[in-house]
Amino acid sequence: MAIDFGPQRWEQVRKTSDLWWKGELERPLVELKLNYRTPDRKCPDAPILSQATCADLSIPVDDLVDRLDWELSRVTFLGDSFPYINMDCFGPGVGAAFAGAILDNSSGHAWFRSPCPDRPIKDIHLEYDANNVWLARVMEFCAAAMKRWQGQVLVSMTDLGGNLDILQTFLSAEQLLMELYDNPQEVLRLLWEEHEIWHRWYQDINIVLQPVNPGYSDWSGIYSDRPSYILQCDFCYMIGPDMFAEFVRPELEATCARIDRTFYHLDGKGQLPHLEQLMAMSDLDGIQWICGTGSGPEESWPNVRRKIGASGKKAQTFGTLDTLHTLIAQAGTSRGIHHRTWWSGEPDVELARRKLAQFGIE
Repeated sequence: MAIDFGPQRWEQVRKTSDLWWKGELERPLVELKLNYRTPDRKCPDAPILSQATCADLSIPVDDLVDRLDWELSRVTFLGDSFPYINMDCFGPGVGAAFAGAILDNSSGHAWFRSPCPDRPIKDIHLEYDANNVWLARVMEFCAAAMKRWQGQVLVSMTDLGGNLDILQTFLSAEQLLMELYDNPQEVLRLLWEEHEIWHRWYQDINIVLQPVNPGYSDWSGIYSDRPSYILQCDFCYMIGPDMFAEFVRPELEATCARIDRTFYHLDGKGQLPHLEQLMAMSDLDGIQWICGTGSGPEESWPNVRRKIGASGKKAQTFGTLDTLHTLIAQAGTSRGIHHRTWWSGEPDVELARRKLAQFGIE
């Protein structure tokens, strides 16, 4: 049994998504996948590519792709969903590893640490390394995926990471906070060094993916037929709006100017002081608000939803299909909402279709 998604479905994804990005779709984008089909071949022996397995370079990339092909063949794609490989499997902020940090997945999750943690900031320089083992592995996997799927499956951009987040790998969080006060010009130097190599990573990986890849996406799973990315700076949870304006916003705006479509990953209530500045960024298309562990369910932040909706920015939301009704009411509109959902209990395609139809989705 092959992956159940053909060229006509992809054409519909492109058409619907384009209307959504333009603000012309009168409903939310809703992705729902049901895993219940039984492939007509044995499950391959290779493990699923994940943060737990990404560091095992002895596994041939063709075997990793074959296992993922088997997994995707189990899926029925409903609503606005599509076959997709999330390349966060190399860890959040793998750009740090591309720049020379150590990738450590011994815990089952990929994290990064500096090879020389005691270096003074003036001695740190971020440079592009075409021979970096992790960059080469990502590109090797992408090439194998393009050869195998021939545009049937979208492979996302890997999770490159955010500006200060990557710098925090080469310093410590505490040291970087001190450097913002003591050596701001050195921090800015590193930020713009990183900015240039970040975009080179983005460009070079896309050269491998395109034109075979059926579009563009990232770990958010939002589809675009033009270059797109979800930006972030989790470190800014620890700084105020003035420092955000000095050290974060200019680089974000420069990236938004270089990439056609962009979102921002607003992670946790500690980032809410920066919401006004984000909403004022004209080239930023949308905001993904994550309330964070211990901050209640998705629907417990109506004021944030309302602000984002009123700003004209698009939003990505999460939760059940029943939750989506509440989130739409809080935002004041269903336009511009991208909703990632899941199915609880036994798969029921007909019931799922009826629930999707409540949002105008056939």
